[in-house]
Amino acid sequence: MKNTPTPAVALVHDWLTGMRGGEKVLEVLCELFPHATIFTLIHNRGSVSPLIERHSIRTSFLQHLPFVRTQYRKYLPLFPRAVESFDLTGFDLIISSSHAVAKGAVPPQGSRHLCYCHTPMRYVWDLYDDYFSKERSGFLTRTAMSLAAPALRSWDIRTNSRVHQFVANSNNVANRIQKYYGRSAAVIHAPVDTAAFPLSTDDEGYFLMVTALVPYKRVDLAINAFHRFRKKLIVVGKGPDHRRLASMAGPTIDFLGWQDDASLARLYGGCRALIFPGVEDFGIVPLEAMSCGKPVVAFAEGGALETVIDGVTGIFFNQQSPESLLQALEKLPTIRFDPPAIREHAKKFDRTVFRRKLSSFISDFAGLTTV
Repeated sequence: MKNTPTPAVALVHDWLTGMRGGEKVLEVLCELFPHATIFTLIHNRGSVSPLIERHSIRTSFLQHLPFVRTQYRKYLPLFPRAVESFDLTGFDLIISSSHAVAKGAVPPQGSRHLCYCHTPMRYVWDLYDDYFSKERSGFLTRTAMSLAAPALRSWDIRTNSRVHQFVANSNNVANRIQKYYGRSAAVIHAPVDTAAFPLSTDDEGYFLMVTALVPYKRVDLAINAFHRFRKKLIVVGKGPDHRRLASMAGPTIDFLGWQDDASLARLYGGCRALIFPGVEDFGIVPLEAMSCGKPVVAFAEGGALETVIDGVTGIFFNQQSPESLLQALEKLPTIRFDPPAIREHAKKFDRTVFRRKLSSFISDFAGLTTV
């Protein structure tokens, strides 16, 4: 659309409460569209990067509900109504960054809607039992979700028609989009900022996890394995499972909370290996560790299969059990890893590569030139 007015762009993101993988994708969208308006269910001011914060950010009615800053997940049944409340009138291009309900935003007539999908809503599909089993939630929460989940699934399927084109962050997620929505999706792997995570050949003897403390990340599995492995494990992250997990941890396991990129790079640089026991949609954390030249001990399922090369950039374990993880940890010293080669592999997923691919795709989809 050269020589024509710049189209108005809206970026719809589920919520802005911290910097995780989805927010790294949103950062690139903010770079491509510096004048775009961001629509999000809730925004904890200062919780995301300055690049995102300096955009115009509009929130939903959820922003004003009690305890929403820390307990927003408890309002899950209201999420569809909240995202549908956004008035996108006047915007020519809608780009949603969705792992929950952002893809259900209602595009105005005549506009185009591209969804970069991190996953179909995991809370009501693949990971429902992980979040709402007897071990993970109370009776009232389980009862409420047993009533709400069918309606949420129906809404999620029905509203996929509001998206003109899906882009998935991995082949793993593209398969899920096909499974639940019956839609095909292009694949553009999510980015890692390799420049922020430089090569390191240091080894201070500890192992590292970088993760939100939520059930499907399987931090509990790692804790149980490291009780027997008797090596130091550092866990970086926060989340609703913190208290339960901390109560399980022995003297060799430390919880540090979230760290900024500089501190995180130092932690990656000093670790022996990254532990990655969950099933991820894609997983940027392994690529951050690999950027530093560190191998990854990963469960052989999900997005890890697209980033970790067994015996080259890491090692797989095949069962989601402490015993299987422990076997991989004991095998790890027998493999001679090449840190520079591990970093070169991570560069294939670099932010610059992602930005180029996404910019080209958006240009072809919407007929416009990005920044």
